[in-house]
This record gives sequence, C-alpha cells and structure tokens, in this order.
Amino acid sequence: MKARIAAAVLAVALTSACGAPESPSSVTVTPVNAMPGGAQEITTAPTAATADCDREASLRPGPQPAPGAMPPGSTMADIFARGRLVVGVDQSTNLFGSRNPATGQLEGFDVDLARELARSIFGDPNRADLRVVTAAQRETALQEGQVDLVVRTYSITCDRKKKVAFSTPYYIAKQRILATRGSGIRSAADLSGKRVCAVKGTTSLTALYGLDPRPALYGVGQWTDCLVMVQQGQVDAISTDDVVLSGLLAQDRNNLELVGASIGDEPYGVGVKLENQDLVRFVNGALDQMRENGTWERLYQANLQQVAPSPGPPPARYQD
Repeated sequence: MKARIAAAVLAVALTSACGAPESPSSVTVTPVNAMPGGAQEITTAPTAATADCDREASLRPGPQPAPGAMPPGSTMADIFARGRLVVGVDQSTNLFGSRNPATGQLEGFDVDLARELARSIFGDPNRADLRVVTAAQRETALQEGQVDLVVRTYSITCDRKKKVAFSTPYYIAKQRILATRGSGIRSAADLSGKRVCAVKGTTSLTALYGLDPRPALYGVGQWTDCLVMVQQGQVDAISTDDVVLSGLLAQDRNNLELVGASIGDEPYGVGVKLENQDLVRFVNGALDQMRENGTWERLYQANLQQVAPSPGPPPARYQD
C-alpha cells in the first residue's frame, strides 16, 4: 500500500514538472553585416609609384585612315577582318561604365568612347564588343590578348607604361574623398584614425597608403563594394577619382558628401598592348578627331554634365 502511495506521489510530481515549463528568456540578436566578398584590410604597401617618365606623353599619330580602310598588315586591319573591336570596360562605375538596371545595357563615358573608337575602324559604333574587366584584370587582359583596348578609368602611370601602352589622356580626374555626413572628415588630414575604402590595384589605394599618418585601409574588388561598406558603417570614407565618387554620391546623397581638396591628378588613357604601337597611334588619331569635331564634348554632356561644367578635352602631348 505504501509503495502504491509513493508511486502516485511521484507521478503527480512529474506531471506538475512537465506541465509548467519555464518561459524562455528573451535574447536580442544583433544582425552582423558581412563585408563584400574579397574585401580585406591593406597592411602592406602597394607598389610605390615612380615618376621616371612623362606619363601623359604618347605616340604621335600619322595620317588617320578612313573607317573601313585600315592599312594592310596593321593591327587595325586584323581587327577589321575579325569584325569587331574587343574593349575591356567596367560595369560598376556610375557615369563611366555601369549596367543600366532597366535595360541591362552598359553605359557611361568610357562605354561611349569605346563605341566611338569602333566607329573609327568600322564606321559603326555597334562593332564594339564590350567585355567587363575588373581593375586588377586590366593589364593581364591586354597582355594576354583577351581585349584589344581597355577603356576603364585607367590612370596612366610610369609603372603601368612599362607593362602596357597608353593613348594620350582623354580625361583628367582629381582624387578626392567621399565621407559619411557627420564623420568629421573634411580633408585628407582628417583621415587619421579613420577607415577608408578603395579598389585593390588602383592608384587611389597607393596614394592613400602614402598618407602620414595613414588611415586604416580596406581594399575591395569594385567601387560599389566601397559604397556598400560605407553604408553599413564598416568604413568611414571612400577615396578615388572625383568623377567616380560623384557617381557613388548620386546613389546616396542623404548620407554622403564629397569633401576636401584634390589629393592628386589622375589622367585617364586608353590601354593598349605594349607591342601594338600602330594601334596606339591610331587611337591617338581618333582622339584628336574627337577633340576637334565636338565628339568629346558631346560624350561629356551626355554622361558627366551633372558632375561639373565641361573642362574641355585635355590637350594631347606626344613623345616623338
């Protein structure tokens, strides 16, 4: 009898325990925004820039052939026979090379310039075969013959001219800073102790690494990655060419502002395989025509007029 009573008491106790579970304690979960793929802190110096050349001087053009009449045996004749001019461009730099979300088409100043160069060979701008390349892929794409030209906010430097050839500059940009509003950043001197984003393999990153004191630097694959990082509070600022920053600013004017004086000039040139000197001269001849016949101004007004009044095309300077 006692055993039955004990068993009954135990059963009641177990039932009570099961029937009154404790309320779970509330836990606050803070979302963590991952950095864009490939983003990394830059702790070693990029290749230091040298100034052992006249970086804006290029090869002088000869008589410019008419479209469809390329000199036999020339690089341009080979391109004409192929039926298309293969050009490396960007797809993530607003105003210069980006993909229109509505149409899926590439557009911008560099894209239009690439099409005009195709017009110079074929008489048809639609013969430009546009291939997307990253900043880090530009030189390899030229050296390995993956593209004929690179038109991708490609700053001319003496170091780069040892590996690839460049046209005369078709645009002179200024490196500046795009900062979060309220960050206290007004100039390059204010970057000390701040986190700054730039694309890996660019002259912008090299210039930032040379600042004293140096900010914490983060390298990414494309400028839109920098925009994501500054919007997520992972960096305080972005620094590169003013026209690139203007394209980013247009996407978030409420939270970002363009600040500070120029950190340095960035002349953009058309990249060409080092051995293809005839193509360099041809491109320079085409650029000369664009300066003279108003094409350059038309491209500026179509793509960049919201940035600033047109400065006019940079003058050509030749080394021979």
